[in-house]
Amino acid sequence: MSGINITTAMVMAAGHGTRMRPLTDDICKALVVVEGKTLIDHMLDRLYIAGIQRAIVNVHAFADKLEAHLKTRTTGPEILISDERDMLLETGGGVVKALPLLGTHPVLICNIDAVWIEFEPVISGLIQAWDSTKMDELLLLAPRGDTLGYAGVGDFDFAKNGVISRRGGAYADYVYAGVEIFKPELAKGFPLEKFSRNKIWDVGLEKGRIFGHALQGFWMHVGDPDAVKQSHAVLKEVG
Repeated sequence: MSGINITTAMVMAAGHGTRMRPLTDDICKALVVVEGKTLIDHMLDRLYIAGIQRAIVNVHAFADKLEAHLKTRTTGPEILISDERDMLLETGGGVVKALPLLGTHPVLICNIDAVWIEFEPVISGLIQAWDSTKMDELLLLAPRGDTLGYAGVGDFDFAKNGVISRRGGAYADYVYAGVEIFKPELAKGFPLEKFSRNKIWDVGLEKGRIFGHALQGFWMHVGDPDAVKQSHAVLKEVG
């Protein structure tokens, strides 16, 4: 375990959310409401509870509306904007663009379409599991069979020591749950252009420096209107 206090997060909120249409005809995916709260507020509130002090939010689709909404928040974390209005840079390029804001210490990177019911504090647990001496990235992973809104075949296999690898067979037991701890220095060698963070992951996976942390809860991937309805019903049920 590491003594580093992680206080900064990047929230990936620039996407259009085309699979969410018609809900995203006039707003971005980050502003879609689930059980009375926008997706981005679900994530920012989780971060605030976990002690995160600064959140870098990247914006592109309906950026003015998103920024206006963020200004209405009355609780932390402090929000800084990484502006991608000119070009949507995807998950990898978006991190490269935000490097001047991220600082040099490990940060959280979070997708706004990840919502969960937690049995134990999820983000705090991820931070507690972080060890800078052996990890370059620590990915939050959800058991594939215990999710909502995900119909894929899984992303990663766990090794006994917690190191993860890409799916080796037809199925993998775990899916990336949309939150990770990341060393910003890993993105410095990549160009400012559109690319997926998978390219950065490939480097760490080859070195055996990417680890997984199992989510203690029920994970929901809110990626389309059906998942919005289903996750709304689940959250309402648990109160």
